[in-house]
Amino acid sequence: MTFELQHTDSKSNARAGLITTDHGQIQTPIFMPVGTQASVKCVHLRELKDDIKAQIILGNTYHLYLRPGTELLEKVGGLHKFNGFDGPMLTDSGGFQVFSLSGIRKLKEEGVEFRSHIDGSKHFFSPERVMDIERSIGADIMMALDECTPGTADYQYAKNSLSLTERWLDRCIARFNETEPKYGYHQSLFPIVQGCTYADLRRRAAENVASKGAEGNAIGGLAVGEPTEVMYEMIEVVNEILPKDKPRYLMGVGTPQNILEGIERGVDMFDCVMPTRNGRNALLFTRHGTMNMRNKKWEDDFSAIDAESETYVDQTYSKAYLHHLFKVQEFLAMQIASIHNLAFYLWLVGEARKHIIAGDFSVWKAGIIEELGRRI
Repeated sequence: MTFELQHTDSKSNARAGLITTDHGQIQTPIFMPVGTQASVKCVHLRELKDDIKAQIILGNTYHLYLRPGTELLEKVGGLHKFNGFDGPMLTDSGGFQVFSLSGIRKLKEEGVEFRSHIDGSKHFFSPERVMDIERSIGADIMMALDECTPGTADYQYAKNSLSLTERWLDRCIARFNETEPKYGYHQSLFPIVQGCTYADLRRRAAENVASKGAEGNAIGGLAVGEPTEVMYEMIEVVNEILPKDKPRYLMGVGTPQNILEGIERGVDMFDCVMPTRNGRNALLFTRHGTMNMRNKKWEDDFSAIDAESETYVDQTYSKAYLHHLFKVQEFLAMQIASIHNLAFYLWLVGEARKHIIAGDFSVWKAGIIEELGRRI
C-alpha cells in the first residue's frame, strides 16, 4: 500500500492524498461505509458502487468471525469474493465489539475471553488469533487488537490499558510479519493510538505507534463518552506526532461536523454507522441540516428530498413520499434514507478534498459547518 500526500491546506492541517491498494485507489479525505456483517445495511452492491460511489468499505472482525466464520470465508476466497465488492476493504480488530459487551468478557494478558452475543458460546481473541482471522477475512487494511477504554476512564485505568494495548501491538506485528496474505494480494496492518482523554498518554501512544513504521495509523478510543472539544484536542495532540507521510484513520467518528473538524486537524479516513443507523430511523443529513422524515411537516411536501443537492442524491423521491413510507413502515424507506445519507457523507468529504486542493478549505468549512448542525 502506498500513500501520496498531494495537497495541504495553508491555514490548517487539512490534507488531500491518494492511497493505492491492490484493489484500487482511495482519494482522501474519505468516508468509509460500514459493512459490519459483509453488508452495508439496507444498501445493494450496485447502489454502493454507482449511487454512493464508495471507494472503500469496512467489515467487522468480531461479527464475521462468528458468522459466517473464517472457514467459509477461506473456502470462497475471502470477503471480496463473498460479498462481491471489488474495491479496497478494511477490517477492524473486533476489539470495540468485545469490550462494549460489558459483563460477558474477561480481559487477560494473553487476550480477551468473551461470550457470543448470538448464543452465549465462549470464545477467545488473542493478538495472534485476531491477525489470523483478519488474514482469513482478507481485507486490504487490517487493524491491530487493542482495548478501547471508555472516555470516562480514570488515569490509572487508562494508563494500564494503554500498556496492555502496546504489548498486544507488538504481538500483532510479530504475528503479521510471520504470516502471509492468503489470497494473492497485499494486506496492511494499522496500529491504533489509545490513551483515553489524557494528553500525556496520547503522546506516548502516538510516539510508540509512529516508531513501528506501519503503512498507516489509526486513532481509536474517541467519541466514546468524552466531550466533543476534548476529542478534538486529543486528535490535535496525536496528529502532531503521527507521521505526515502515512494515512491517519479516526475510528468510529462521526457527525458531518465531526468529520470536517477531523479533516481540519489532519485526519484522512473516517467511518461511522451514523449515516445508515440514523437513516433507518428516518433522520436525513443534508447540506443545510438534518430532517426527521417522520415529522408531519413533510406530509404534503412534494419537492425532492434534497432538491438543492443534485450532486449527491437521487431526486426521484419526494419528501411526502418518503414520509409516507416511514409512516407505513415500508422497508424501502430505510433503503432510500440510507443511500441518501451515505451519498451525502461521500459528497461532503469529496467537497472538502476539492477545497483543500483549491486552497480555500478553511473558508468553505467556516461557511458550511454551522448549517450542518441545524434541524430543518
